[in-house]
Order: sequence, then structure tokens, then C-alpha cells
Amino acid sequence: MRGLYFEEFEVGRVYRHPFTRTVTESDNVLFTSLTMNTQPLHLDHEFAKGTIHGRPLFNSLFTLALVGGFHVLELTFGTTLGNLGYDSVKFPHPVFHGDTLRGETTILDKRESRSRTDSGIVWFEHRGYNQHDELIMVCTRVGLMAKSPEHGGSNPVVTGEPTTAPTTADEEARA
Repeated sequence: MRGLYFEEFEVGRVYRHPFTRTVTESDNVLFTSLTMNTQPLHLDHEFAKGTIHGRPLFNSLFTLALVGGFHVLELTFGTTLGNLGYDSVKFPHPVFHGDTLRGETTILDKRESRSRTDSGIVWFEHRGYNQHDELIMVCTRVGLMAKSPEHGGSNPVVTGEPTTAPTTADEEARA
């Protein structure tokens, strides 16, 4: 099992990731505490009652990390050389304890690396949705991806074929 090599990414392709995760109060408290974020909006029920949300709000950086992780097995497992950055991150709808999240990724663009012959650069848009299909997160991320050994890649060889054929929004629309 492996992710995709640089040359296997198709610009415009949309992947609906098969994973979902219900986020819990324990997730929020642990992540918020581990990252030294003492914001009472995340940790204090009494404080949160007086806010526009009326209850604790989930830590948005956990949301970013979770939704950003949904794609790994399908797209980048063993084939990424590193994360180059985030061009934008937005949280259009809040996340609360008990929400069930899922993710989708669109391949926005790609190009060969100008400084490395063994890799290319891929632009990803990751989107997260809650159980009501409300968009809760969207980010644009840039990753350095290995080329396959046949195309000059020098990353340690990852055995196997890409992870099982992903379910894509494009394929569902054609069905």
C-alpha cells in the first residue's frame, strides 16, 4: 500500500476520503492542553455559555490536523517528501464536541521541482465537513511529492500499488 507518486496526481481530481471521525470533548481538552492553548472558549463550559456559541468550541488547529490527515492513506502515504506550507486556512463553520467529520481533497495544480529532479510540487485543497454536510474547514496546502522510481524518484521504494481505488466525487457524478 502506498500513496500516489507525483506523476500519478491528476489536476482537478476530487477525492472523497472514506474516513470519518466523531470528535469528543476529551480530544479537545487533550489537544488544547498539550498545545498550551488556555483559551476558555475551548475548556470552560461556564465561560462558553456566555459566548455566541453557547457551548465550548472545538480547537480549530485540531480540526485542521484531523481533516488534513484524512487524505494520507489514499494520497501521500510513503510518497511525500514534506509539507511546504499552507497558502490559506479558513473555518467557515464551528465544530463542537460530538460532531462527525469527513474530508475531501481536490488536486489544484502540480509542477516538477525546479531544484530537485526526484520530485514535484502538488497543490492540494482539503475540505472538511460535519455530519450535516456543512463546510467546517478549507485549506490550500503545498506538498513536495516523490516521483516514482521509474521517473527518477529517490525516495525509499514503497512497495505495492496505490491504496485501493479511491471514491472520487467525479466518479460518483458519472455513476
